[in-house]
Amino acid sequence: MDLFDLLLTRRSIRQYTGQPVSQEDLRAVLAAGLLSPSSRSRRPWELVVVQDPAMLEQLSHCRQGSAKMLAGAAAAILVFADQTKSDVWTEDCAIVMSNMHLMAHHLGLGSCWIQGRLRQSEDDRETTDAYCRRLLGVPEPYALEAILSLGHSAVEPPAYAPEDIGWNKVHWDTF
Repeated sequence: MDLFDLLLTRRSIRQYTGQPVSQEDLRAVLAAGLLSPSSRSRRPWELVVVQDPAMLEQLSHCRQGSAKMLAGAAAAILVFADQTKSDVWTEDCAIVMSNMHLMAHHLGLGSCWIQGRLRQSEDDRETTDAYCRRLLGVPEPYALEAILSLGHSAVEPPAYAPEDIGWNKVHWDTF
């Protein structure tokens, strides 16, 4: 599949079959993230892989309304950053997430980006960041950017059509 087709067919997947993801595929997804470019090559990220079903269930409560799919996922990859390494750590970690999302699709896996930064836990007692750091023992000064749920897709959403591209969002020379 060429890159354009990959982009047209990649969709956020929130329903999984329960089948485990192979270690080979998981390592390929992680490698795609770890090979991401970063500002001044500082690579402020740290990745935490969760495969334990009980921990995935607990993580499914980390965010209001948008993390329930973690309970049925085969794995989750949490992207944290050392905030002292870069003032653009959020952008750096977003690239990591995007590369992993695309690699998962390339491998025939489903994935979904679950935003963590600037979000609240399901019970509204703490931030999603604080919830995940507490649950996983992540020390300061690390901060959560996002979580990638990962598994074998139980659904096949339709691909985007070329006419869905949204060329009206492009402005040439002036806005």
